[in-house]
Amino acid sequence: MTTKKIIIIDGGPRKTFNTASMLQKFAEGASSVSNGIEVKTVRLYSLDYKGCMSCMACKIKGKASKVCKFKDALTPVLEDIAEADGMVLGSPNYFGEVTAQMRAFLERLAFPWLSYNDYSITAPKRMPVVLVETQNGGVGGSNCNGYGSMEPCIAKALGQPEKLFANNTYQVKNYANFELGGFSEEAKRKYREEHWEEDLQMAFNAGKRMAETILKA
Repeated sequence: MTTKKIIIIDGGPRKTFNTASMLQKFAEGASSVSNGIEVKTVRLYSLDYKGCMSCMACKIKGKASKVCKFKDALTPVLEDIAEADGMVLGSPNYFGEVTAQMRAFLERLAFPWLSYNDYSITAPKRMPVVLVETQNGGVGGSNCNGYGSMEPCIAKALGQPEKLFANNTYQVKNYANFELGGFSEEAKRKYREEHWEEDLQMAFNAGKRMAETILKA
């Protein structure tokens, strides 16, 4: 059986906090389905790269490419995604948007997909996609759309993404050490105790679904 590959892109700065934990559970869910699923996690904050350089190398006549041609630490990641069978993007929500690192990554991922001949958006291959978003707000299930205009671009190129939200998350382990008086640590703790394990299980289940979908393809 040919091994199927899922790429997880972690756009959060902290290695063990909310976004990373959700993505880890997703990976565990996907891996639990079959030994024929390879799950690879890439931490954007560990890479030295920039957003789109406007070099237009992906648009050169006779040499147009669906993968960014600018060479840096992101190059092998983009090449892996072009051949992957599933992709997961995860980011905390900063000021209503994904992190700068995630946005820069998305520019490099998606700009080569865009044709300036007919304005179509075509990726090297279609695949299931999950968008994970964590935020310290959103009590009561209010969900931001931090991926913004990139979400419909992803949908056109790869397929309609599944979206996972973890709301009202902890920002720090000890609120007493920080100027965070606008938050009630007691209320935060209560919400986390009631919802965090559910959020992690949601990510685990999504991982299983993606793996099962890929194996059926």
